[in-house]
Amino acid sequence: MKKIEAVIRPEKLDDVKAALEKAGYPGLMLTRIEGHGQQKGIMQQFRGRGYKVELLAKFRVEVVCSDGECGRLIAAISEAARTGEVGDGKIFVSDISDVIRIRTGESGETAV
Repeated sequence: MKKIEAVIRPEKLDDVKAALEKAGYPGLMLTRIEGHGQQKGIMQQFRGRGYKVELLAKFRVEVVCSDGECGRLIAAISEAARTGEVGDGKIFVSDISDVIRIRTGESGETAV
């Protein structure tokens, strides 16, 4: 099993959710986060004065899936989240050793 963590722009959240549903995977976990990448924030203008915003609002979308579904879901997320501009985000993939559904006690891929 794999865990896909995608850090995306807030305005792309609906597109990513729709892409995951279209790919047949409606379940996800969502966290509002702040951070910056290599660009270290952006410059903004307010009343004629420039100021630097170092921590930008982002969403972290997490999906746990079987190994066979991983590539398809990564492609769906990547395509839906891409604008072609700096700050589109990142996708991290990690291994999951086990999953337990609390309600039924099922474990492994059947619990996903």
